[in-house]
Amino acid sequence: MPHRTSLRTRFKGHPAPLLAGTVLLAFLMCTGVRAATLPGEVQDIALSFFPGAERIAELDGVPPAAPVFRGQKLLGYVFLTDHVVRIPAYSGQPVSVLVGFDVQGVIRGVHIVAHQEPILVVGITDQNLSAYVNQYIGGNVFDRFKIGGEERPGYVTVDGISGATITVMVLNASITRSARTVAESRGIPLETSAMADSEQKVTATQPAQAAKTSPPEALWVASWESRRARIWVLAAGLLVLTLILVLQDWLAWHATFLKYLRLAFLTYTLVFIGWYALAQLSVINVLTFIRAFMSGFRWETFLIEPLTFILWGFVAMTLLLWGRGVYCGWLCPFGALQELANKAATRLGIRQFPIPALVHERLLAIKYIILLALFALFLHSMQDAVRYAEVEPFKTAITLRFQREWPYVAYALALIIVSLFNSKFFCKYLCPLGAALTIPSHFRIFDWLRRHKECGGPCQTCAVECPSQAIRPTGEINANECHYCLDCQVTYWDAYKCPPVVEQRKRCERRGQQFKHKL
Repeated sequence: MPHRTSLRTRFKGHPAPLLAGTVLLAFLMCTGVRAATLPGEVQDIALSFFPGAERIAELDGVPPAAPVFRGQKLLGYVFLTDHVVRIPAYSGQPVSVLVGFDVQGVIRGVHIVAHQEPILVVGITDQNLSAYVNQYIGGNVFDRFKIGGEERPGYVTVDGISGATITVMVLNASITRSARTVAESRGIPLETSAMADSEQKVTATQPAQAAKTSPPEALWVASWESRRARIWVLAAGLLVLTLILVLQDWLAWHATFLKYLRLAFLTYTLVFIGWYALAQLSVINVLTFIRAFMSGFRWETFLIEPLTFILWGFVAMTLLLWGRGVYCGWLCPFGALQELANKAATRLGIRQFPIPALVHERLLAIKYIILLALFALFLHSMQDAVRYAEVEPFKTAITLRFQREWPYVAYALALIIVSLFNSKFFCKYLCPLGAALTIPSHFRIFDWLRRHKECGGPCQTCAVECPSQAIRPTGEINANECHYCLDCQVTYWDAYKCPPVVEQRKRCERRGQQFKHKL
């Protein structure tokens, strides 16, 4: 097959011609004027779909498609998917894909022309995209394609792209639905497709009528159905976490049990939520949500990725009840990776280097500055914001599982190494997502963490031991920085460690009384 260079490469730094052509075409379509031809660069790619093709006619018909000829012989049709069906992707905008099929309905070429997808800007190469869309070549426009998983009768299975689940699903639906719609409008027969046996065949006396099928179900419905098992596992994990938060006082009395329970949950977060389910949240999710409100909010855009949707729903609830710390301390896969690494380092006797309180307070501002900078870039260009959001190592360490170019891997590993000596360094000082979650957490309803009147004056036990350095010398817990690890609550109830409780226990022992905790 002839090599097809990416339009992103050919128009690098010069997006105006392609944009202008697309806008003009859309205008002509909406006003009922005869559609223009495909932009010249797109025509070159379209001609490469059909060896020996000599010319491409104007876009015509409903939906619009351009016939491809060799001499007077019709070879097939080419079209842009966003002119046929407009399925919003994660960015809220459809992906424009050039598709060509011959007169037998066989797909001869697929090429991504334009998109605004955050995940495809950084981390997913042109080679990844080409390898994905090329899987449709040779299939039939009436075939039903499914992404990954077990083989299913009547379906053609294609491999997805790790870390780009939503975009891949939208691409699949855009290509298959638009191709079928154009083929039906042009009278392409169904007999040669892989699903011909399961659908009504077109008779020889009715060559101009293709088989009609029921309208496809909403894309998000299929996504939830295919991830049913993962959804149940996530729901079970969130239920366990809810019980931990509600029963935190009882668990704090049973420090050893809580210690191993927390280790198990952090492992679950890293392995299942992060590396398996790829449900690491990001500041890009926040910016995409803002963009959706600015350009027309649609629930379907967010429902298409069920695990991310459920996680954000849970985070929204816990922000109001407990604050930012529930996500940052329990549900962030990269945060879990850092904490597990630090716990292993501590167990191996690696010395810790806490940052002095005065310097620590100044460094906390960095993540808010990063957030403001990303927001300013977002107002100018979403793609620029996505590129600089790589300050988050989440995509490298979690979504792509370190399978990436070495500078990104080196950066992520450097942050993990730093966390060996200073617990969750990135979370405390650099994380723009943590900074973003701090804003709504100011509206939390309850303050669930207990304190003694002696905390901070004179006792500094919890402040010294807090891994997030979220307890001020005066004794107050800085809820903006607390990761809700519950270490201070374990100390609060410890009759052999917390000075006020130790004194109470000793008084009881001097009187010959049995000491009991009081809620």
